[in-house]
Order: sequence, then structure tokens, then C-alpha cells
Amino acid sequence: MSRIGRMPVVVPQGVDVEIKGSFVRVKGPKGQLQHTFPADMEISMEDGQIAVKRPSDERTHRALHGMTRALINNMVVGVSQGFEKVLEVNGVGYRAEMSGKNLVLNVGYSHPVEVEPPDGIAFDVDTRTRQIKVQGYDKVEVGQVAANIRAIRPPEPYKGKGIKYLDERIRRKAGKAGKV
Repeated sequence: MSRIGRMPVVVPQGVDVEIKGSFVRVKGPKGQLQHTFPADMEISMEDGQIAVKRPSDERTHRALHGMTRALINNMVVGVSQGFEKVLEVNGVGYRAEMSGKNLVLNVGYSHPVEVEPPDGIAFDVDTRTRQIKVQGYDKVEVGQVAANIRAIRPPEPYKGKGIKYLDERIRRKAGKAGKV
């Protein structure tokens, strides 16, 4: 049995879950998410907990079991608490600032790069620590928007300049062999 798949998803107060067969809709204070899961998985709600069961021990069912439970858990956590990814801007003259809801990046190009947040995503910039926070209720969307921002100027291995995740370690290179 899948260790993750057999754990129940606890639904906190203020979160409303609607299950119709393999369709799950979750509403909470942060927003609303919905997803259609594979029809083989049996999703049920019992006394404030969501349980996911698989029909057999087939390889595909074992693979879908834990994934389905993890996705439902991410939906419940997202609409109740939300998710956040923190990026850090490194480099001389590199900076990030807010212009209304949009994020404006000055990262060594001849022009500032403006990033408009999609629905359900908010940016927060701390100019003192040069950190960008990407916040939202959809874990996939938060991660994708953070990856798109990082792709504007990925960190380079010689001086470490660029945009990186806060917990990311950049492997540094020595540079020219003649330089001491």
C-alpha cells in the first residue's frame, strides 16, 4: 500500500470540498481549485477527511494512488494557507521593484523587464534583502511563475549574478586558469 496514498487528507474549517465521482472542487478563503482525477481512483469524504482508494495493486494504480492524494492535499492546503516561493536577486546594479501589481526587474539588460502576475498570483518585493516572493493558492502555478522569473536571468557560475531560488546553491567555477 502506498504510504502517502493511504494517509487521509484532513479538511480544515472554512474549506468546502465537493466530490462528484472523480471530479473534486475545493473552496477556501484564498480561492477555489478544481481537478478531474483518473476515474479508477475512488475518492470519498468521511467525517472531515478525504480518503483515496485504489481498485487493485496494478502498477498504474499504485502510481496514481499517491499522486492523487498528494494533488488533493495540495488543493486543500492551497485554498486554506496558500503557497510561496522566494527568489533572490544577486548582482551589482540588479534590482527588483513593484509597479502597481507588476514586477519590474533591472537585471543587466538595456531595458527593464516587466512581469505581469496571472490571476491568483501576487508578488511581494523586499528591496532591502533583494528578495521576490511569489504567492498564490495553486502550487503548480506558483512554481511555474517563479521558474519563469528565474529564467529571465538565471544565475551564472562565475560570479553568481542573476535570479536564483532562496534555497538554491550555485556551483561556482574558477574562471580563467591564469587569473589568481
